[in-house]
Amino acid sequence: MVKLTKLIDNNCLVAPGEKSQLSKRATVADDILPDRQAANEATKENTKAIDALQDALWAEHHRALLVILQGIDTSGKDGTVRGVFNRCGPLGVCVTPFGRPTDEELAHDFLWRIHKAAPKKGVIGVFNRSQYEDVLVVRVRGLAPADVVEQRYEQINAFEKHLHDNGTRVLKFMLNISRDEQRERLQQRLDDPSKNWKFNAGDLEDRKLWDDYAKAYETVLDRCSTEHAPWRVVPADRKWQRNAIIAATVRKTLEDMAPSYPKPDWNPSDFKIT
Repeated sequence: MVKLTKLIDNNCLVAPGEKSQLSKRATVADDILPDRQAANEATKENTKAIDALQDALWAEHHRALLVILQGIDTSGKDGTVRGVFNRCGPLGVCVTPFGRPTDEELAHDFLWRIHKAAPKKGVIGVFNRSQYEDVLVVRVRGLAPADVVEQRYEQINAFEKHLHDNGTRVLKFMLNISRDEQRERLQQRLDDPSKNWKFNAGDLEDRKLWDDYAKAYETVLDRCSTEHAPWRVVPADRKWQRNAIIAATVRKTLEDMAPSYPKPDWNPSDFKIT
């Protein structure tokens, strides 16, 4: 486990202050997890451990974990949620998908809806998309003035530092898939009737802006990978590798947090069940 997480960080972590060089990063993780069966076994073991650690985190009720999943369309955000967190009980895991802002959300600052969804103490919160949409799609589509977008990077860093300082660990994963893999996954949504509902014609418009999104992501990785909330770029062409990498990292983070069950202020031996 320790060897795997070190290997993951050596390949995936964006060191704070360094350039991410996104275009040079792998979309297949054969250097980390070449064997599918071994990776699936590791994921099974790690998700079991995450469930137990989450139970202790919920019982302790002092800290929280926020897992942020970002990636272009079809990169596997929903699949990651199913593959890594489905084993956990619903009591202490909260998944929040962020789509187009509502009129109410647009009437507030861009972080308002994000902060509202931040996990409470004892909870693992999972964001499917996040505050980063406001420096990704908003930047690429020109939905806000450039100077407004520019100031958001530091505002996001300050927000995540605020969460960290108040007991919420922040894990950020950019799911990195290739353009060829995206084409195959989009085609599957057209070919498979059970997946037709996933297809959105707007995804094809975003696909035309692939290079623009890549530049926007690179800026995010370069400017928002911090000591308190670093980014990890996860090779995501192979779903089993993606899930194994994220499950191992989540487990290691929870183990580092070391949640513990609270001790009662009474003696169990004083009671007898009849």
